[in-house]
Amino acid sequence: MTKQAYGQIAHRHVEVNGVRLHVAEQGEGPLVLLLHGFPESWYSWRHQFAPLAEAGYRVVAVDQRGYARSEQPESVDAYTLLHLVGDVTGLIRALGEERAVLVGHDWGAPVAWTTATLRPDLVRGVAGLSVPPLPTLGLPPLAQARERFGDGFYQIYFQRPGVADAELARDPHATFRRMFYSGSGDRPRGAGPQAWVIGEGQSLLDGVVEPEKLPDWLSEADIEAFVADYAEHGERAFTGGLNWYRNIDRNNELLAGLVGRPVEVPALYVAGDQDMATAVIPEDAMRLLLDHLAPELYRRVTLPGIGHWTQQESPAEVTDALLDFLRHLDG
Repeated sequence: MTKQAYGQIAHRHVEVNGVRLHVAEQGEGPLVLLLHGFPESWYSWRHQFAPLAEAGYRVVAVDQRGYARSEQPESVDAYTLLHLVGDVTGLIRALGEERAVLVGHDWGAPVAWTTATLRPDLVRGVAGLSVPPLPTLGLPPLAQARERFGDGFYQIYFQRPGVADAELARDPHATFRRMFYSGSGDRPRGAGPQAWVIGEGQSLLDGVVEPEKLPDWLSEADIEAFVADYAEHGERAFTGGLNWYRNIDRNNELLAGLVGRPVEVPALYVAGDQDMATAVIPEDAMRLLLDHLAPELYRRVTLPGIGHWTQQESPAEVTDALLDFLRHLDG
């Protein structure tokens, strides 16, 4: 196990369930475990480390299985939601802790919600950013997405072995720049969910916008940091994350017996009002999801003008919501 200093954030690798995971950590106190989404890394939480650590918490952000500086198992079926929950529970033990507060964004949110559902004994509280708790625990079956958005929907497009992998890895700078901008609250109005439907003969990036300049919340140095995190995997830089999508239907088969099971720990939900991931969920359906699947919901926070990259676009507001939630958990 190696450890190196990175400012006040320390970096090391921990082996969990036979997979070598990279973690970044700062602070001492109760554990707060941060789980990123696609296509991100530990760096997406860069703004949350210092404030949470200064408030008396041990903050750990992990590059999840297949991502960035962590190991990429070869087999596609090594990326099921049960594997990912196993990584979280194993990581809590490997860090020498008994319990944690989980904070998940994008794909990290289903991992956090599902871990809290299956192992509430290990979870003091759970915060989901962007993605709410879902009856299926993981993402809904691909047949539902196909019926609603067609065969070009990005989740279905991602099922084709090697295709999106090569497109995204061809120019990682352009990939991060265009995907972050096009999913943000700064994208041109009218670029809604259809931006993630790939037309016949098009590539994934053909449907996303090239920014004339980066938004204020995203710098060239930030883009470089993500590119550097992904560099060691070369042409397979994005394959690990794409393999999460390639297990959507497998997750639904494995977790069929748990459909509709609620999260029975204190919860927080935060999302931007310009988030394309939530734009497809009507408000009455969202209220039902939260009422029935998060009965101990402490607070729902809606961030005006903010898109999908919640903690990056609105760092101060997200950090304040997390600190408020942590104070609530600590009485």
